[in-house]
Amino acid sequence: MNPVSLPLAGVKVLELGTMITAPYAAMLLGELGASVIKVENPDGGDPFRATAGGRYGPNFVAYNHGKRSIALDLKDQMGKRVFHKLLEESDVLVENYRSGVMDKFGFSSDAIRAINRRIVHCSITGFGASGPYQNRPAYDAVASALSGIYGLAVDPDDPKLVGVTISDNVTGMYAVNGIVSALYECGRTGRGRRIEVNMLECSIGFTPDAFACYTQTKVQYGPSSRVASSQCFAFACADRKLIAIHLSLQSKFWDNFLKVLDEPAITLDPHFVERSGRVSRYHELNAKVAEVIAKHDRIFWMERLERFDVPFAPINTIPDVLSNPQVEHLGTFSETHHPTEGKIVTIRSPVLVDGMRCDNAPPPTLGEHTRDILQELGFSSDV
Repeated sequence: MNPVSLPLAGVKVLELGTMITAPYAAMLLGELGASVIKVENPDGGDPFRATAGGRYGPNFVAYNHGKRSIALDLKDQMGKRVFHKLLEESDVLVENYRSGVMDKFGFSSDAIRAINRRIVHCSITGFGASGPYQNRPAYDAVASALSGIYGLAVDPDDPKLVGVTISDNVTGMYAVNGIVSALYECGRTGRGRRIEVNMLECSIGFTPDAFACYTQTKVQYGPSSRVASSQCFAFACADRKLIAIHLSLQSKFWDNFLKVLDEPAITLDPHFVERSGRVSRYHELNAKVAEVIAKHDRIFWMERLERFDVPFAPINTIPDVLSNPQVEHLGTFSETHHPTEGKIVTIRSPVLVDGMRCDNAPPPTLGEHTRDILQELGFSSDV
């Protein structure tokens, strides 16, 4: 698919982002056709560049494909002039500085609106623009802890943080939701908007069921509450390979799962006949089923689960995902080459438009497009 055929083709996005939230939001907009310019400090650029050493680490690559990079010092008068011009010509500004930092640069919300009344300015913060926490530093684990996400995942008797980035990524997605809505309105009215999202509220909004359960029934979710209610399980097979099963609400899946297990001690256990018993005795049921699953290799169980139409999947490692036949069929990953950094593998947009999507351009090196962008803006390339 040609990028000019995507819904956001022609939209110019200016990103003042570091780490994940703003870079991810800008990258997602780029995947839908927007042209993204990433503004970076000449002294090292986005800190995510250096997480693995150098200036082109995998963490940076993950959240920055398809962008152009310009190196600007916003404390410098020349840098301010260039940024002012960029604001004039952009449709969207997305940044994730702490509250007040943009003001110090001389680009307050009012100043930005005076420069470009049509611009959609998305400000991403940790805790919001006001309140007792507004000046605190915020990273993914902080927001996940404060919002209750970790309270739903961490065993208090053996506290460990594991798993993927949640709060950062969710916040970037909420930001895109707000930005696209404002762009739609601007197309009708010519009016820009200031969109504000914060990691704390985005993380809370991402877990509505736990809060609804507590406020409606006074039942407090814990680490096992959702998996017990949804009847989700993870088991180790005889070959030590892992498998996940999700029986959900439908009785047919439990009935079919009993056929898969072919274990009378579980089928006839009166505690498990009703779903309510399987939920309240989740850990007991898990232990009994685990003993059965451990008797055979994973392929044995996968064949039986598929035959009886039970929702399941192998718990894949990252290499497993890359070689999975369904993932290969979908064309989820694309390979491209950067002129100086070599082969880059990126995840293509999960959003298909008319059944198609574009391959990703590689992430930029620091300041890679500075000369070109300056010339486009009418500045001398040696500024």
